[in-house]
Amino acid sequence: MDAVSLSTLLAAAAMAGWVDAVVGGGGLLLLPALLVAAPGLPVATALGTNKLAAIFGTATAAATYARRTKVDWRVAGPAAGVAVVSAGVGAALAGAVPASAYRPVVLAVLVAVAVFVLVRPRLGVVAVPARRTPVRVAAAIGVAGVGIALYDGLIGPGTGTFLVVAFTTLVGADFVHGSAMAKVVNAGTNLGALVVFGVTGHVWWLLGAAMAVCNIAGAVVGARMALRRGSGFVRVVLLVVVLALVAKLGHDQWVAR
Repeated sequence: MDAVSLSTLLAAAAMAGWVDAVVGGGGLLLLPALLVAAPGLPVATALGTNKLAAIFGTATAAATYARRTKVDWRVAGPAAGVAVVSAGVGAALAGAVPASAYRPVVLAVLVAVAVFVLVRPRLGVVAVPARRTPVRVAAAIGVAGVGIALYDGLIGPGTGTFLVVAFTTLVGADFVHGSAMAKVVNAGTNLGALVVFGVTGHVWWLLGAAMAVCNIAGAVVGARMALRRGSGFVRVVLLVVVLALVAKLGHDQWVAR
């Protein structure tokens, strides 16, 4: 890999760390950058290398949030534990599911998320503690730790965004605290997927380590900005990331064929 491609990739890793720390979706930047910078790189290896960089960024963001705000460990802890296993299962199945099978479903979900957030301008701006019932807590753990984690191991991009929306809608977290919980669970999904990709030889360790350093730097800046600027800022970034994901997946589905 030449110096220009490497520099571009490291910059993408830093930006992905920032996006992941604020609201998730950093894979939207880093995965395409990996595939462009390293032509011929197997998709599974790109996914595995991305996980190596991302786990350091999400863990750093989770630690930053935990030091500066309250994390609901009753939800985030169990969800993260289950997510390690679910994401590992997803990673083991990653090569068996063609992109054409999941893309329309993910597109539909993302459009629904964008509409939902737009028509409910107060969603996530203020916490709604009354929603944190035992049934809703169990539902959040299941959705985040099983469903979304499986998706992360299988595909990846947008996982953090889905987690934030899940915690906001199911247990009434505001966007900042939802993002804090999302980082904890996302660290678990990255760990589970990374173990499987590593065992199967689908991680470019040296490149992933270099990307991890930049991802950490971006994650620290992103988490601090989210905490300083509040839920309104996170909401705007969430909408931008969701719309960017819709555009990217829509292009892949209908234009790039």
